[in-house]
Amino acid sequence: MKIDAIETLRLSEFGNLLWVQLHTDTGIIGLGETFFGPQAVEAHIHETVAPLLLGRDPLEIERISRQLQRGYLGFTGTGVEMRAASAIDLALWDIFGKSTGLPVWQLLGGLARPSVRIYNTCAGYKYIRSNEGQRSDNWGLPQQTNAGPYEDLDAFLNRADDLARSLLDQGITAMKIWPFDPPAEASDGRFISDEDLAIALEPFRKIRAAVGEKMEIMCEMHSLWDPGTAERIMTALAPLRPYWIEDPIKMTSAQDLARLRQRTRLPVCGSETLATRGAFREFLEANALDFVMLDLAWCGGLSEAKKIATLAETWNKPVAPHDCTGPVVLTASCHLSLNATNGLIQETVRAFTTGWYTEVVDTLPQIERGRVYPSRMPGLGLALKPERFAMPDCHRRLSAA
Repeated sequence: MKIDAIETLRLSEFGNLLWVQLHTDTGIIGLGETFFGPQAVEAHIHETVAPLLLGRDPLEIERISRQLQRGYLGFTGTGVEMRAASAIDLALWDIFGKSTGLPVWQLLGGLARPSVRIYNTCAGYKYIRSNEGQRSDNWGLPQQTNAGPYEDLDAFLNRADDLARSLLDQGITAMKIWPFDPPAEASDGRFISDEDLAIALEPFRKIRAAVGEKMEIMCEMHSLWDPGTAERIMTALAPLRPYWIEDPIKMTSAQDLARLRQRTRLPVCGSETLATRGAFREFLEANALDFVMLDLAWCGGLSEAKKIATLAETWNKPVAPHDCTGPVVLTASCHLSLNATNGLIQETVRAFTTGWYTEVVDTLPQIERGRVYPSRMPGLGLALKPERFAMPDCHRRLSAA
């Protein structure tokens, strides 16, 4: 079996996403995905990656993964090269599964558990849909009418108590919110007033008042704060018992994060923004993390994510794969969460899994009563919907042998 074409697909409606399809001479097609800067990743794939992969055996996953991650540039961080390597790696695992007739979780070593718990990241239907960055004016808040019942970002800002009750009704007992982002943007992460601090704490207070300890609350801080201001926020949050504080500062100094964790005594989660085992090793060695979060579209793909999970296990740290991006990464992450012996919880967004994810792929992981269950389909177990990608806003590019 050989790779005889590499195809990239973008949809104008979903301007942050790039899908990659690896075509083989046997007719098997592997599907991958990555997020942010899709046109730049697309260019790198066709300019640099395609000449390396065309004619290659797609089952040489480790060899290809190593080659794509060890270029002269782009072998650290989550830049274009790493995002391209991640998407390609997911597609290779999809081919492996389809060629053997087995789901990816089986190829990774089988199930470590029959299902895994989920939490709901409280985004809305159009959260960061355009390629304009991670900032509050790209949150896609509803203006006149809702797109559906799960405008959860607007809900956590204004009706966090009702939102918590709604999630509990569905068997979801953990949720993630990020009310501190607007004051961080206003001050470049260097200052938060007493008034803004009180406003941002209010959703946590509402949740605790409404449902008590029945709901675990994750606080996402998007790496926006300097250490001193992050400490002030975390100290104020402590009485409200957050389950974790995620990326309170830029993930560039393991020592700074370790000091912040030690001073506040709050559990720290990090980081979707890190790539490769080397970066995670530094934060684990510094004892800076309680929970290890990794994004399969950014960290190097499923191959690297499995190794990061194993590395985390040597420090007795659980892993919680990130997904607030796309359906292929969510699906691949579920395979890892079900397989990894230290898999703790899987991020999901119900506005996505019941909304636009269903517009672009033919199937999604089975989620019931706050848990996700393994697929029995070969490979990753999903495919792009041909009718959606036949529409005029689809941009296709093909490199062939």
